[in-house]
Amino acid sequence: MHSTRLILLGPPGVGKGTQANFLVKEYCIPKISTGDMFREAISKKTALGKTAQEFIQQGKLVPDDAVIQMVHQRLKNADCKKGFILDGFPRTLVQAKALSEIIPIDGVISLMVDEQELIQRLEGRRTCVGCTKMFHATFSPPKKDNVCDDCGGELVQRQDDYRETIQKRFVEYRNLTKPLLKYYEEQKLLKEVNGLGTPEEIFERLLLILKQPS
Repeated sequence: MHSTRLILLGPPGVGKGTQANFLVKEYCIPKISTGDMFREAISKKTALGKTAQEFIQQGKLVPDDAVIQMVHQRLKNADCKKGFILDGFPRTLVQAKALSEIIPIDGVISLMVDEQELIQRLEGRRTCVGCTKMFHATFSPPKKDNVCDDCGGELVQRQDDYRETIQKRFVEYRNLTKPLLKYYEEQKLLKEVNGLGTPEEIFERLLLILKQPS
């Protein structure tokens, strides 16, 4: 499957962003992360950002119409002509069906990890307020407590990494995003990858699947 128009699926904290960054280097195509786009909109205090913030703080998904419109505009950019990696979109069947009317997809990768393992991962995440580099209290702690190794910025726990918010995100995932696995399996686009191990080990598995003939 020599794919360039890819979707990365998986529950919160499974490592979609990390694997998407590896794919960007491998295929020289852009990563389109709705999470990054929303964070940018929130920091710029745009109308979309204010709407998104209200939903994210409650652990809920941003309404389909807003997300579809944002992604549709992004896919029109010239850098998407050779392909792209969608990280965090689609998250609902409505979004998936809307995407199929916008552009055909070559492959869907689902990263699989146990839910309890992911909750532990997410709760320990710390993000630098300066350069946005991510650390983990257990797995990749900074050299100095709450201080970024790279820029010296303060490390904070994002609101969407609080346990209460995480649990709400998993409920949303089970109810709205899991049905996508069946949807893409029926279209013979879905490939599952074990999401346990180092990021490099996971990426090796992912590449093996992508390089298999269709």
